[in-house]
Amino acid sequence: MTKIHFQHPDGSVTEIEGTDGDSVMQTALDNDVDGIVAECGGSAMCATCHVYVVPEWRDKLPAMNETEDAMLESASEERTEGSRLSCQIPLSPDLNGLRVILPATQV
Repeated sequence: MTKIHFQHPDGSVTEIEGTDGDSVMQTALDNDVDGIVAECGGSAMCATCHVYVVPEWRDKLPAMNETEDAMLESASEERTEGSRLSCQIPLSPDLNGLRVILPATQV
């Protein structure tokens, strides 16, 4: 099990334990975390699972592919250096304690 800390726009944090191999997006959906819409169901065809990964975790994530990079251009909130699609972040023991910040809106 891998712990993820979802920081909401109001500053509150929801801590969830997810199953290794599942995505951050799926873990959020399975645990009713507000702020992840996931309209495409995790196929990287929308940007409604956009999150901001805090700096200390960015180098531990898998590299961003071209599809994710293109989809982030259509995110409803500003894209930053920490922007990722949570459907493209698989959980693993190396990510135990991962902290992501949820944008104010996804659509």
